[in-house]
Amino acid sequence: MERRTQVKKSVAASEKPVKAKEFDKELFKRSVEYNVRTLYRKNLEEADAQQIFQAVSYAIKDRIVENWMETQKAYEKEDPKMVYYMSMEFLMGRALGNNLINLKAYKPVAEALEELGLDLNLIEDQEPDAALGNGGLGRLAACFLDSLATLGYPAYGCGIRYRYGMFKQEIRDGYQVEVPDNWLMNGNPFELRRPEYAKMVKFGGYVSVHTDENGRNVFTQEGYQSVKAVPFDFPIVGYGNGIVNTLRIWDAEPVECFQLDSFDKGDYQKAVEQENLARNIVEVLYPNDNHYAGKELRLKQQYFFISASVQEAVEKYMRKHDDIHKFYEKVTFQLNDTHPTVAIAELMRVLMDDYYLTWEEAWEITTKTCAYTNHTIMAEALEKWPIELFSRLLPRIYQIVEEINRRFIIDIQQKYSNVPGVDVQEKIRKMAIIYDGQVKMANMAIVSGYSVNGVARLHTEILEKQELKDFYEMFPERFNNKTNGITQRRFLLHANPLLADWVTAHVGDDWITDLPQISRLKVYADDKKAQQEFMNIKYQNKVRLAKYILEHNGIEVDPRSIFDVQVKRLHEYKRQLLNILHVMHLYNELKEHPELDFYPRTFIFGAKAAAGYRNAKLTIKLINSVADVVNNDPAINGKIKVVFIENYNVSNAEIIFAAADVSEQISTASKEASGTGNMKFMLNGALTLGTMDGANVEIVEEVGEENAFIFGLSAQEVINYENNGGYDPMEIFNNDQDVRKVLMQLINGTFAPGDPELFRPLYNSLLNTQCTAKADTYFILKDFKSYAEAQKRVEAAYRDEDNWAKSAILNVACSGKFTSDRTIQQYVDEIWHLDKVVLK
Repeated sequence: MERRTQVKKSVAASEKPVKAKEFDKELFKRSVEYNVRTLYRKNLEEADAQQIFQAVSYAIKDRIVENWMETQKAYEKEDPKMVYYMSMEFLMGRALGNNLINLKAYKPVAEALEELGLDLNLIEDQEPDAALGNGGLGRLAACFLDSLATLGYPAYGCGIRYRYGMFKQEIRDGYQVEVPDNWLMNGNPFELRRPEYAKMVKFGGYVSVHTDENGRNVFTQEGYQSVKAVPFDFPIVGYGNGIVNTLRIWDAEPVECFQLDSFDKGDYQKAVEQENLARNIVEVLYPNDNHYAGKELRLKQQYFFISASVQEAVEKYMRKHDDIHKFYEKVTFQLNDTHPTVAIAELMRVLMDDYYLTWEEAWEITTKTCAYTNHTIMAEALEKWPIELFSRLLPRIYQIVEEINRRFIIDIQQKYSNVPGVDVQEKIRKMAIIYDGQVKMANMAIVSGYSVNGVARLHTEILEKQELKDFYEMFPERFNNKTNGITQRRFLLHANPLLADWVTAHVGDDWITDLPQISRLKVYADDKKAQQEFMNIKYQNKVRLAKYILEHNGIEVDPRSIFDVQVKRLHEYKRQLLNILHVMHLYNELKEHPELDFYPRTFIFGAKAAAGYRNAKLTIKLINSVADVVNNDPAINGKIKVVFIENYNVSNAEIIFAAADVSEQISTASKEASGTGNMKFMLNGALTLGTMDGANVEIVEEVGEENAFIFGLSAQEVINYENNGGYDPMEIFNNDQDVRKVLMQLINGTFAPGDPELFRPLYNSLLNTQCTAKADTYFILKDFKSYAEAQKRVEAAYRDEDNWAKSAILNVACSGKFTSDRTIQQYVDEIWHLDKVVLK
């Protein structure tokens, strides 16, 4: 505690933070023209849109690099403690607009470009989204980096420079088709290649042991294949404070590029073997692991970026310090989920094998360096690796994991063997790192680190009381909650300029770096003029999205209808299926009662399904099949429209959040750790329709239940059914004719006239165990009635325009808690204890 206070004092006593440099419009214009000339041998009039984007980006990069160097100089001088945030994913979105906003140069740059006859919006659209992530995990990491830089905390993001990301989603004939996302086709203007920091990463082979002259065992990995990890640095610009942190993503290159002798002998495979090994590692995010080769590639990817990052972190520390024993005083590793957990064993390896520390010395450093964030209670996502694969691919790392496990089991036995009523063997079964032929990564993360955090209050409680109960009993001091957050700079200031300007006009612009200030909007919630302005802004944003939908989907939607939106990764627990079944139900009602007084609705979906996830992909097909029928049925007179937005990503998300009226957060209670889409919708004035799950609980707490629509089983009720049984979906099927009708439509060809059996697996998943371990695993039918009633409440509320406007304004006004700035400050105060740096 003492150390942290000193740090804060030194900040308060230091000079005023750096003022953002004045933007030199003429210099910028000359720079853009110069870049077009030197990069493409063209003048501005001849350059195409992509070339202009590159030229503008390089002009902005010049400004960023200056700040980057200043930041590094300050870090060198002050030697602050820093965090390495290790993550398989960083879903950064586009960089140009975000960098301009954080440099406080967005408006002047837009004006300068206008003087050159160019439109900044069109230039921004030339930038592909960086394909470095997929879902909430990766976007959270990106928000955290933004907040760390804005708050002035030294940080490195560490990840992989995927050539093709996960995939680009195309919808063909209603099906998801995965195509490579070639985001680097035109290069990435903001990155810097840093070959001087390249590292060797070793796979396979065996470990030999010999005794050195001091009588200690020396372990050497031999007969291995190696890959060169080359870092690319990507600037993370803090808002208006001159700080630029670094996202370091590793590319893989062959150790020997090309073996000419093999080529000359006609062995072409061998000639490029090294190259292929390297290329495969960084080709795609989350290769399909339904088969052994995919599993092996995933583990390779994890070790590849972790080994490189850990080696560099230790070397960087040693360039400035001479005592490796104090490493943890200057460095902390945050492991974003179980993917980077191998960092624990890798740090042990480096300390013991490269710096000759004893096990006890290395263990003390490691356990004071590593902290773990748990993102899910879903068993499938708590990684487990077959021993055979793990030990073959990472022989030295496996030895270390075995030893961590051996010592931990002794700890369990010592702690519990004399405790009455405790089954020690059962404890070991649940808690051992190696058990049943598997290496359990979450267990290793908890045993070997100093902090374990959940990402919303409910989630952390479930971890402590259920999923990780045994660990919580043994190490209660390690467990803590850090409710997720989002950066308002991207998701309001950049994504919704109309609303951002309106907020600033009413409460000033402090909210940009201090989101709780937005609560001063509350006084306007009942103000008729403010309500009108607010709803007008929402309408304009809906027009913008309607235009996007017409352009990309060819569907005309009415911006005066209710925009009801569910955009997120496709997974059965997130229950996109519940949503579309309800749309089918509404369609049935309209067909049966054309005279029904029904407020027009536009149901908007956006989601990628993992390439090997059959039911998720079939749900996408169902949504599109329902859309085909509903959107083209003149009998319902356009009262319902269904839209599936192809290739959902950060850039189209920004347009979607700004336009949404209703935010669908309908996961099975207890399954969603937090969610962050819920926060982005709230910040943009959408009302939550959701279960009491994840961060929804805290959102409702902030805004009041009267300004949201809550339905469904509680987390405790779900957990009770799961543990004790007592739920039979067939009962609902037999007794509820609305549900029965909708489910029969899955198998009678209503939405698949050519192939009535197409959706049979979805039907089965809800009613029997032919395709799934349990019938209706995620309680879709159990919650159906409650969901339908909540949707009726939505319609009634929307008809009362003044009250809706009031609720929408209150959602914005109450979103202050959900900034990632608050989350990061809590990590700093309670876990990392970093030093703040203020540029003088």
